[in-house]
Amino acid sequence: MSLFGPKIRLRFAPSPTGFLHLGNLRSALFGYLLTKNWKGKFILRLEDTDQKREIEGALDKLLDILSWVGIKFDEGPHTTGNHGPYIQSERLTIYQKLSQQLLAEQKIYHCFCSEERLTDMRLTQEARKEAPRYDRLCRHLTKEETEKRLADGEKFVLRQKMPLEGEVIVHDELRGDIKFKAVDLDDHVLIKSDGIPTYHFANIVDDHLMEITHVTRGDEWLPSFPKNILLYEAFGWTPPKYIHLPLILNKTGGKLSKRQGDVFAEQYRDKGYLPEAIINFCALLGWHGKNDKEIYSLRELEKEFSLEGMGASPAIFDIEKLDYYNGYYIRQKSLKELAELCRPYLEKVGHKIKDTKRLESFVGLAQERMKKLEDVTEMTSFLFGLAYYDQNLLLWKNLSMEETRTNLQDITLELEKIETNNWTKDYLEKTIIDWLKNGGKKNGDYLWPLRVALTGLKNSPSPFEVASALGKEESIHRLEKSLK
Repeated sequence: MSLFGPKIRLRFAPSPTGFLHLGNLRSALFGYLLTKNWKGKFILRLEDTDQKREIEGALDKLLDILSWVGIKFDEGPHTTGNHGPYIQSERLTIYQKLSQQLLAEQKIYHCFCSEERLTDMRLTQEARKEAPRYDRLCRHLTKEETEKRLADGEKFVLRQKMPLEGEVIVHDELRGDIKFKAVDLDDHVLIKSDGIPTYHFANIVDDHLMEITHVTRGDEWLPSFPKNILLYEAFGWTPPKYIHLPLILNKTGGKLSKRQGDVFAEQYRDKGYLPEAIINFCALLGWHGKNDKEIYSLRELEKEFSLEGMGASPAIFDIEKLDYYNGYYIRQKSLKELAELCRPYLEKVGHKIKDTKRLESFVGLAQERMKKLEDVTEMTSFLFGLAYYDQNLLLWKNLSMEETRTNLQDITLELEKIETNNWTKDYLEKTIIDWLKNGGKKNGDYLWPLRVALTGLKNSPSPFEVASALGKEESIHRLEKSLK
């Protein structure tokens, strides 16, 4: 049993906007791992009260990407559970009932201010260098005035009555107590003019009714924290424990931005980042284990992840670190599995390989150098066709073109002697190295032009690896082409 009680329940509550931001993925991962560590339940709830931002099919896309990284839910709109509905737009009657309760208790009030008046008010406040907030004009309406304006059919929103003086003290599990001055708090909207609740209202109601015990969310929500706690107090409910995760910053210290690079998990998946790398990388954006260990599988994280290892300092998103993890996990793959993972990337650029063994030999040449799966297309492009290259690239150090031609002719003759069934990397290497050694020849004088003739590249895998992957017929063809 956890120290937090016998019935631990955490949730992930995204909006159905089509793509999963890396910050939201990190929040989902931390919530999932804490749930596993505390042996609780992890719930998925879809917060779709902002209908303008909703994307058709977003739930399926969300489940797909979360399933891809290995995050599973115990309850949600796609599975069973006793706390549904798990989609906010299906819970409107609940919000309406509870908002009427707060109205009757005079803890919220009708606001009839038009958009024009609110805009003018904000502009005036900005001109005075004041923080923009509602001036509480409608908070002081009498009951009779309110009823008359309602009877006249005026549009309204419902606002929360915030305290006018004193302090509001809230508690975050990572930061301890945080104090806010009541005078700085805004009477924010809880129910919009169309009757739809705002995020703040629906979120609190749902967390309470779904018996959520812990909330993990980004620390950009800290300014809303006192409003949340005051709404719990207005209802007379006990709030859950809040864990505000540190911001994820780019290497220059700014927030992750679409203008500066990819920010959605789907974009990294499409480029060929593996789920193991994404999970390992995101887990260390704000958490550290008990030692300096860097490599964690999801199963290991489920056992070792803890609140004690989490910090409040901003985490740095370092793409080079993600590339390091991804390269590591690519090298852990069997050649058979990696080849199938790379197949779609090669087919996308028109390289269809039906022969599985040939595909594996091609991918094998790139495996040690790949940072992401899409790299395979560039790293193996020379295998599908020899691009034009400057003949001077064939020259090794001080060798002349004529000496290079002679050396290339000699090594081609030796390669032609090798039987097709012996055409493997190891056999080729042993045979040619022995031939060079026995003839008193310098390796570079022969192997450099051989590699360039096979690849057309300054930097590439060894000539024996390339020749093995190409096969005897294509290798000899490329050598003869270079000699011409």
